Amino acid sequence: DADVALPVVKDFTAKVRERALGDEVNKALNPAQQVVQIVNEELIQILGGEQRRLQFAKTAPTVIMLAGLQGSGKTTFAGKLARQLENDGHTPLLVAADLQRPNAVNQLQVVAEQ
Repeated sequence: DADVALPVVKDFTAKVRERALGDEVNKALNPAQQVVQIVNEELIQILGGEQRRLQFAKTAPTVIMLAGLQGSGKTTFAGKLARQLENDGHTPLLVAADLQRPNAVNQLQVVAEQ
């Protein structure tokens, strides 16, 4: 019933644990911040290891689909991305495609209005 493969989780947690116990102490960060930084860096690595800019279609529209685990912040991110795109001069259109969750459409509408 898990959303993530157990071997992936075990590998991820082992890497985080190894780095947390073996990393050099960063004087600028407290221990909690160091753990957050390690987890963030390992998540970036597991997701491909590099950051890429959005590539827009040569002819409109450019379609961006957000996919992820339940409760991972896709709706909130969609609103933030739409705001950023609007600030960059684009005209975003948000479409709620999660029809399994009863309040998904309303939640996206609220986020979009904010």
